[in-house]
Amino acid sequence: MHTPDQNNPWTTLSSEIKYENPWIRVTEAQVLNPAGKPGIYGVVHFKNRAIAIVPLDEDRNTWLVGQYRYTLHTYEWEIPEGGCPEGEDPLIGAKRELEEETGLQASQWDLVLEMQLSNSVSDEVSYTYIARGLHEVGSSPEETEQLHVRKLPFDEVVNMVHRGEIKDGLSVASILKVKLMMDQGMI
Repeated sequence: MHTPDQNNPWTTLSSEIKYENPWIRVTEAQVLNPAGKPGIYGVVHFKNRAIAIVPLDEDRNTWLVGQYRYTLHTYEWEIPEGGCPEGEDPLIGAKRELEEETGLQASQWDLVLEMQLSNSVSDEVSYTYIARGLHEVGSSPEETEQLHVRKLPFDEVVNMVHRGEIKDGLSVASILKVKLMMDQGMI
């Protein structure tokens, strides 16, 4: 749903890259805000799109990936996730991430959720797929990943969200979306 006035109320006076690495670029813009007053606006541009997968077997089990998250200095449980380079089909990235992180391949893929992850400071978008028709092929995590994989009943994973044991935003939204689809008989 869009608002009646879709015109951009911001005026960009200038823009400068303040930081860049292989994964992100941070830009600072000198702007006139919607009230016409000068200000700054920082934007984090992600060079990959976020990909998430909810693998489901015929018994409604799913897989979680546990790993230490450097940014928060905590150990977290999440659904399989990763990045998809600009220009790559998100489904190809999802298939790669599922296999890398869990050692699973799937014969059926359905896109169930597209999100803007933090649209006040970032242009990062995400795509969540349900993967079904699963079979094991062996995992091959990236060198930056030290992963633990758990197979759990999907309902237990939903309970983990409710208990605050899963906090990653993309995981929470994806799990709850799949639960809603199950409750509505869509899955």
